Amino acid sequence: MYSRQSDNTIVALSTPPGSGAIGVIRLSGNKAIEITNRFFLGANLEKAIGYTVHYGKLFDENKNIIDEILVTIFKTPKSYTGENLVEISCHGSSYIINEIIRLFLRNGVKLAQAGEFTMRAFMNGKMDLSQAEAVADLIASKTKISHDIALKQLKGGFSSEIKKLREKLVDFASLIELELDFSEEDVEFADRTQLKTLVKEILNLVSSLIESYKYGNVLKNGVPTVIVGRPNAGKSTLLNALLNEERAIVSEIEGTTRDTIEEELNINGIIFRFIDTAGIREAKDSIENLGIEKTMQKIKDSSLIIYIYDSNQLTQNEVIKDLEELNTGDTPTLIVANKIDLSDKNESISENHIKISAKDKGNIKELKTKIFESSITNGIDISGIFVTNERHLNLLKEAKSSLQNVILGLDTKLPADLIAMDIRQANISLGEITGTISTDDLLGNIFGKFCIGK
Repeated sequence: MYSRQSDNTIVALSTPPGSGAIGVIRLSGNKAIEITNRFFLGANLEKAIGYTVHYGKLFDENKNIIDEILVTIFKTPKSYTGENLVEISCHGSSYIINEIIRLFLRNGVKLAQAGEFTMRAFMNGKMDLSQAEAVADLIASKTKISHDIALKQLKGGFSSEIKKLREKLVDFASLIELELDFSEEDVEFADRTQLKTLVKEILNLVSSLIESYKYGNVLKNGVPTVIVGRPNAGKSTLLNALLNEERAIVSEIEGTTRDTIEEELNINGIIFRFIDTAGIREAKDSIENLGIEKTMQKIKDSSLIIYIYDSNQLTQNEVIKDLEELNTGDTPTLIVANKIDLSDKNESISENHIKISAKDKGNIKELKTKIFESSITNGIDISGIFVTNERHLNLLKEAKSSLQNVILGLDTKLPADLIAMDIRQANISLGEITGTISTDDLLGNIFGKFCIGK
């Protein structure tokens, strides 16, 4: 468990484990500079000013040189964690790194838990909880767009919106609470009409943030895109053409793909997670049947479906029948006629119908454009605020429900104590997003997912 109050100095490797040119070891805590200085031959680190780098040698207790290092000093409160913080840049040998960490562990320093540096930054007021979560998103970002959104959240863009919403509620909440103290006097301090207008305004903003998750989740985690069709329609060949590499096995034998194959592709800054599935037909054996069942589940879980068919083999009516049996619902679906190099057909089923030759990579570029446009229909303005975290989404939904109850209570003239209860709950839900209201279990769950050293 994490401790909200800790005098311990912690240490961890902040660069990826394994051999490399350099490794960076980080210490944080009241004694971080003092303990490092005991084993450092160079400048007196305790007298050094913050934001300075010092060259020297690191010794063990027996005065044996471990390595030549660079030590960067950050002094409280002007550091990442808000505490005294030291970063040691050493040679990237696993032996050297382990020896340095063992040296500090033998001298009263504790090994950091996953996310404990960022946890301390949160506890010391260097960032709020949503900003701390953005640190993990920034580390995991795979595209410029996901990087930019995480960076904006880290700088407090999302936190600022939540703070504004809570501030708008606080004044009226305090007036409603005041009424409860004078319940016997039968007086109203809060104007119910103004309160209703305010709650509707906040409700619209919360609803807008909830709606932004539709794109925010796509930008952060990618678009699950399933490739479906009959056996030998060219699903695996299409996956290889999109990736421009031989990722899936291609064979003329029907039913070659028994399980799903998943790969990622960046199209215009958006990650698409392509899933090649087993061909849809009457299964020949139990293993193929399991593959087809998995295909149907992937269709349900997908955000975009690419239905591919052999333009030489199927008629338009057969294609329509396949699509009806797939039961794609509201999920955007692209209809891809494959093997046009062998066909003279010129039929078109819908505006989402595109003709390709997966084998020759004919029209693959155009297909990628269609894939992008089918998922990002209205374009994305990354200057806006996006909700990308499922925890935030669920708390916003809770706040929305409480605000809707406030309006219902005002319309039905419920007593002030019941209205106050719903306002209080809305504030709690919003406060949990930024960590204004938090529990040890919540913090342990969030920071436990971080890498050690961050």
